Formats: sequence, structure tokens, C-alpha cells
Amino acid sequence: MTQNSPPLALPPGLVRAITTLQDKDRHRLDDAVTRLHTVNGRLWDTEDRVRGALLSAAQVADCKREIDQLNAERNALAERADEVLGSLADAGRANVPLHTETLASVVDRLSVLTLRIWHSERAANRDELARRRVPALHGQREELCAALDTLISDVIAGRRRLPVPARFKLYGRDDAAPAEIKPSRHLRRVIAFGGLSECGKSTSAGFVQRTCGAQRLKIGFLLRQAAHREGLADPYALSARRQAELLLGELNRFADAHVDTWLFTIESVHDDASIAELKQLMGDTLQIVYLDASFAVRVERSGTPAQAVAAKDEIKMSRGAHQVAALANHVIDNTGSIAALRARLRRIAAPPATTALRVATPYGLGLPAAVASATADFTDAARAYGPGVRLVALTGSPGEGSWIAGWSDLDLLVIAEHEAIGRVREALEQYRTALGGATSLGPTLVTPGELTARRLTPRLAFVLHQFQQGSPVLHAAPDLELPTISRDELALAAVRELPQVILTMRRLRADAGPATLRQLYKHLVLACRLLLREHNQWESGPDRILAAASRMPGLPSVPSLAEIAGAWRDGDTELVLKPVTAAVDQLLAWYAAQLAA
Repeated sequence: MTQNSPPLALPPGLVRAITTLQDKDRHRLDDAVTRLHTVNGRLWDTEDRVRGALLSAAQVADCKREIDQLNAERNALAERADEVLGSLADAGRANVPLHTETLASVVDRLSVLTLRIWHSERAANRDELARRRVPALHGQREELCAALDTLISDVIAGRRRLPVPARFKLYGRDDAAPAEIKPSRHLRRVIAFGGLSECGKSTSAGFVQRTCGAQRLKIGFLLRQAAHREGLADPYALSARRQAELLLGELNRFADAHVDTWLFTIESVHDDASIAELKQLMGDTLQIVYLDASFAVRVERSGTPAQAVAAKDEIKMSRGAHQVAALANHVIDNTGSIAALRARLRRIAAPPATTALRVATPYGLGLPAAVASATADFTDAARAYGPGVRLVALTGSPGEGSWIAGWSDLDLLVIAEHEAIGRVREALEQYRTALGGATSLGPTLVTPGELTARRLTPRLAFVLHQFQQGSPVLHAAPDLELPTISRDELALAAVRELPQVILTMRRLRADAGPATLRQLYKHLVLACRLLLREHNQWESGPDRILAAASRMPGLPSVPSLAEIAGAWRDGDTELVLKPVTAAVDQLLAWYAAQLAA
């Protein structure tokens, strides 16, 4: 309803009949009738506006368009209410008298009469004619309520039939009833930022744009675009519902024109009524974020006098900006660290999800018996620590089935709450002791919060992607939530990681010798893997990676992993060092040529 409008009270007989409906139908009817009464209130206000103040021709045209749109919505809601109310009728009495109007039509008249009484009572103090009308209007309402109760009783008992509820109103459209606008299938996620002045809306939207690739839009721009398209002079004079429809229409157009964009942000939300309507139209596709901060903090951030911030706040609050907090999906206290804010924003933009992971035992990963036994003992110890340890996995070659004794390391990933990491370190010491120098252990310890906030190294992002693709883990909590990592994200991560790998490879090449063969070869494979990802090629296993990469930089023949690992174990590294360094030289030369000015 419009601000300060009266509620709609239904007569007792109708209320009793409604209680016999199923919960789903009762909620649907309540929504339709409530919105119908709200629309009638807006219609009254708009008609008063167009009749009262001196308006320009463009403003009058806007009001007329709004009245048409509200009337169309009014009829659609009445039909929706009749769909439910019609189920109360005894459908088997075809020969009984036909009533002249539907039940929702009577409810609609009751809504209008309720508004007329309320407006007349407000005018009674200054208008004698209005004062004299009030008793008669109350009498009309009592008679209408009694008639409606009698009608519902007759309809339920089968003494009266109801007409077909379809109204077939067009209001300048080609269809019989206005179709409710829905989000486009390309509009997958929208974040709307609200809050008072200097609370961090623009900073937050900019961060999401930079880190998540969001399309950043301004609500005012969208409304102006829609107004231009629809021939409206002032979209802000329209009802909240109509503004929401215009906004959604423009968002749909942007999404349909940018089908690869999965995330949009809109700012700034200063009108609680229109954003509430937009939320009703979009559901969970729209996430409303309200950024909160004390006045003192906001003044300090602004660098302007307190009076200037207060003046801007007053304007925003007059539009309902402060009431957006009650509608928001997420209220963020933005008085803490920038790290906390960004972590929260990343979780909102790309929520983590519970992932079904493949759990295996160490004995199925091709490890020697002693290494598998030590790994199983560590996994059991970590699992015994309870919910603090969320995941244990061997990454890299064990997951890919290419682990080689005497050559490969054991890369271990443990996801654990910060409070549990001390105990994990104790278990790692026992793990190293049990391995007895059979292999080198390289543990990575990370907290769940770091993952869901997407504070990820490129390598860690790749490992999580591998889990999504079915690589095994040794232990995973059943409710573990992990960020979803796409191939596009990995391709971008490769662009960021490759420069550091190239620099490291040049340093290793400068010191090339038997002692650095292992590191040099591994960086060669890693650099080739990253290059392939940039070209959307997703090979696994060193031999396959080098073979695929040789088609780009033209690498010379490189001995197989088994040959290199065997030479390393046997101390014959000179046999394989020359072809490895030749391949490194070729790759570095090719890479430098690609980036030359």
C-alpha cells in the first residue's frame, strides 16, 4: 500500500471461507489481494496527481501511462485472486442463477470503497461535503460486506454461479492480460548495493568488477535508458512496481547483449519501495547488499565537513535508503578491515558450494607400501581431530597417477580451521618421521575462510578445479564448501603465474647442472602447462604436456619422465640434462619472441 493508506479488512464470512483453502492457495490469495489493494492506492494517488498540480504535457503523459500500467496490473491481480476464490464454488450447479460479477470484482470494489472512506475522513476537517459523506460511505461499506458474505455463502452452497473471471483488458497491448516480466535466462546474478553516504558502495562495486569480471551499472542510468526507450519524461514519477519493471527490462537487455557476463552490479539503492518490487520480480537472482557504517566513520572517509555528509544522508533517507537494510540479503558492517569486506564480497559474488568429492585411500594412488601406510596414518590422525580438519589430499602426481619413487615429492593439502593447524603440524612431524626420508613432503595448510574468500594462489585454484573434475581426496568433511573454479578462471590465473615461472626458469637455467635438473625439468613442464591453458588445452601428465606444447614453441625431443626419473635416481643426470636444457632454451627464446615489441 501507499504510505499511510488504510489496510483492507475482508468481511467475516469471506475470511472463514478462505481458512478452508490449502496453505499454498491461501498464501497466493493473500498476496494477490494485498497487491490489488496496494495498486488501487497507487492509482488513487496518481489520479490525484494528474488532476491536482500544474503539470507539463510530458508529465501528464507519464501519469497517463502509469495509470494504464496500474490498471493492467489491477486486472491481472483480480484475475489471479479469482483463480483461487473460484475453487470455493460448487461447480456442479449449472442451472442456478448467474451472479453479475466475480468475487474478486466485489473485493476490488471493497478496496476502492475503503480508500474512499479514508480519503474522505482526511478531508472532513476542511471540506463540509466530505464530512457529510462519511456516514453514508460507512453504510455503503457495511452493505457491501454483508452482500459479499451472502454471495460467498450462496456460491459455496451452489445457489449462485460466478461468471468467467477473465477480463480481457488490453490497455494498448496486443495480449489479453499483461505478462509479468521475468529475468532473462542470461541474467544469472545481480548484486545491488545500498547504504547511506560514504558507506563504501562504489568501492565495493569496483572491487567486484575488478576481481569477478562483473558488469557495473548505475540504477539512474538504467532508468534513464528505459525512460528514453518508453518515451517517459520522468521515470521517478512512476510507481515503485513500474520502476522495478523498467529496471529489470534494461538488465535483461544488457544480459542478452553480453551473454558471457555472469554477474552484474547495480548501484546505488536509495528507494526501498522499488528495490522491494525488483526483489519480488527477480527472487534470488538479485542479492541486495546493504553497507553500514557509523556517521563518524563515514565523515572521516569522505574528507568533507559533517554537515555535507548529513545533508546527503537526509536526501537519501527521504527516499527510504536507510530502510533498504530491512530488505537486504546481506548487511555488512563496513567499519572493519578491507580484507574482511573483500572476503565477504567474494562470498556473495561467487558463493561456495558443497561439492561431492571422490574419497580414496592412499593404497589406491600407486604409492609404495611404506609411503601409503604413513599417509594413511596421517589421514587417520587428521580425521580424529574432528570438524576442525575439513580436507586432506595428496595433489599433483599421486592424483594424476604419475608418482615416481625417488623422483616425485608428496604434495599434501590440508584444509583446517586456524585453531586446528597447531595439531596438524604435530601430525605432520609424525608423518615425516614415518616416511623415513623415502620422499620429500611438501604440505600446504589453508583455512576454509581463505578458500571461500577466494584468496587463492593459481596452483591452489588448479587443485580445487581438479577435485571438481574427480581427482581423489583422502578425507573430506560432509558439509565442506569450496569455491567453484571455472576453466576461464584457470586460464586467467595462468596469465598471472607464467611470468614468475619464466623468471624462475631463467634463474635455474643460468645455474644448470646435475643438481638443478629436477627443478629445471619441473618448471619446464609447469611453463608448458600454463601456456596450454592460455590456449584452452588441458593436458595432464608431463609427457603429454610436453608433446602438446612442442607444437607451439617447437621444442626439441625431450626424454620421457620415466627416463629422466631413472637417470636422476641412478646418478646419470648428464645423459638427460642436455636435452632438457635445450628444450628450456627453445621455450625461453620462443616466449621472448612472442612478447617482443
